[in-house]
Amino acid sequence: MLFNSVSKSGFHFPILYLFLHMQHNVLILDFGSQYTQLIARRVRELNIFCEIFPYNHIPADLSLYKAVILSGSPFSVRAENAPHPDLSQIRGKMPLLAVCYGAQYLAHFHGGEVAPSNIREYGRANLAYIKDGEPFFEGVTAASQVWMSHSDTIKQLPNNAVRLASTKDVENAAYRIEGEDTYAIQFHPEVYHSTDGKQMLENFLVKIAEVPQNFTPDTFVEDIVEELKVKLQNDKVVLGLSGGVDSTVAAVLLNKAIGNNLYCIFVNNGLLRKDEFENVLHQYKDMGLNVKGVDASDRFLSQLAGIEDPEIKRKTIGRVFIEVFDDEAHQLTDVKWLAQGTIYPDVIESVSVKGPSATIKSHHNVGGLPDFMKLQVVEPLRMLFKDEVRRVGATLGIDPELLGRHPFPGPGLSIRILGDITPEKVRILQEVDHIFIQGLKDHRLYDKVWQAGAILLPVNSVGVMGDERTYEKVVALRAVESTDGMTADWVHLPYDFLMKVSNEIINKVKGVNRVVYDISSKPPATIEWE
Repeated sequence: MLFNSVSKSGFHFPILYLFLHMQHNVLILDFGSQYTQLIARRVRELNIFCEIFPYNHIPADLSLYKAVILSGSPFSVRAENAPHPDLSQIRGKMPLLAVCYGAQYLAHFHGGEVAPSNIREYGRANLAYIKDGEPFFEGVTAASQVWMSHSDTIKQLPNNAVRLASTKDVENAAYRIEGEDTYAIQFHPEVYHSTDGKQMLENFLVKIAEVPQNFTPDTFVEDIVEELKVKLQNDKVVLGLSGGVDSTVAAVLLNKAIGNNLYCIFVNNGLLRKDEFENVLHQYKDMGLNVKGVDASDRFLSQLAGIEDPEIKRKTIGRVFIEVFDDEAHQLTDVKWLAQGTIYPDVIESVSVKGPSATIKSHHNVGGLPDFMKLQVVEPLRMLFKDEVRRVGATLGIDPELLGRHPFPGPGLSIRILGDITPEKVRILQEVDHIFIQGLKDHRLYDKVWQAGAILLPVNSVGVMGDERTYEKVVALRAVESTDGMTADWVHLPYDFLMKVSNEIINKVKGVNRVVYDISSKPPATIEWE
């Protein structure tokens, strides 16, 4: 399922499937919607395994799937370059749920009519009509809120279609095709704002498509460990540990599969949090992992000197990281694999092909390896979201405190220092970050926040300390709530807490005289500033 399996387009194509569930997958065809991954999350929440494929790369063997979901899209079905897949092997032959663009696609090309809306239909709406006795809407409350996001509307239903639901402004909000298990909805059930969306997905997948709900952390661990044993056998694997949740869970899974053939390396790139190098090595001491610490901070910082562009920073760190790993790997004999803690959002945000969502930024884990390394890549967590990784970690018995750690970017503090990087800037940001994170823990706010950090801005501001004028750095604090990093809301931290932390930073961190708090959500902003 998870090994060395990225196509030229950058999407995941499975080689090995979960042994116990290969006949129970749900196939999601991506037409480019930013919400496609949310569909996958909602399906996984039902303990059903699913995979995302581009609309133009439908798997040849559809016998592995019990149901298909068509995603939304930024395209209009009326456009010449609109996604136009061949669904002849799916439509009428297996349960099919078409969402937004998918619903318009089925209408437009099968006897219906899709036309521009008089007004853009975007945001919250409420169902005004639901057809009685329909299993798709079983348990859905009257006037249920749904989320619309489209500029076209279905004026006429396709052939043999029956209207199932309407809103005040959208007559054909949902329909099904007579004689088929084909359902179509104009709204997005995967979005949080669709209050009964999860119930609708469960009705379709469990009651209509009869997909078993057997994708759990326990079965994932059992299956993936078995797959790792088969794939790796007696090969040696080197893994870069970061101290974070993803690489730790990946390491424990690999250790269960291959034991002493796993060699873990923890690299200090000079951009970690304050004292993190020493603390992480101590953390792993009693976990039974073979870990070597490598302090390469001078090497990273010298290579980053003078670089301001965030993408070049990321790529430079990725290159030096690979070089360090290559040096360390050469000290081991017969290493064949590089393990990474790549998870699904890393892959999604690094993918860009016609249709699927546009690239936002590159990720250090998904850029591939240079030929000179001669290592294959193994990514046990590549198909999991962050919350799923944490549940798998709990199943493995990993310390809850470690599993509860906030995500930390692979490039470290380099992308939280806007502009060029110097040792002094790193020192300042480490001190600021330490005060902020420790403050969250001391005030019992840490576990209420999904991710937090500080950003050193490339501007100075005038200040007054005592009777003296200062002209020093500005830092921004950032704290967000999320479940998977795909969307995030800023956290309403208590004013008293922000005041205390701000005062402590300004009083204790030499070089900072102003603190601001970031109140941007994702989208439109990203979680990190670079």
